Amino acid sequence: MVQTSNKFLKVTGILMIIGGAIGIILGIIAVLGVGVMILALGEEANLGLLTWSAVLALVSAVVSLIAGILGVSSASKPEKSTRCIVFGILTAALAVIASILNVAGGNSFNVLNLLIGLVLPVLYLIGAFQNKKLAG
Repeated sequence: MVQTSNKFLKVTGILMIIGGAIGIILGIIAVLGVGVMILALGEEANLGLLTWSAVLALVSAVVSLIAGILGVSSASKPEKSTRCIVFGILTAALAVIASILNVAGGNSFNVLNLLIGLVLPVLYLIGAFQNKKLAG
């Protein structure tokens, strides 16, 4: 039997790779920016939430990149879909945590931002579950 590739998982994986790569660049800039602010304002500056947000953005981008790579590499290997599901759930959870930090930072809760942050991880998860079905 010839194994076909799950195109849905592959496409969402490629999008996660692109988003993760861009996010890593922006996350590094954010972490460096917070570091410069701490140096400029001194230790008395209360930048704890901002620091954690920048680090979370960087970690989230790395997780997205890894999820994307796993999605592309596992698209033709249904038996490896469980790790895609784990990273998809982790990516979605990080989007929810980012939304919570946004509210904790004093912003109002924005359903649209949360939904936008969850669209790609949910689509990725759909592809991963489709791939798991192929495994039997």
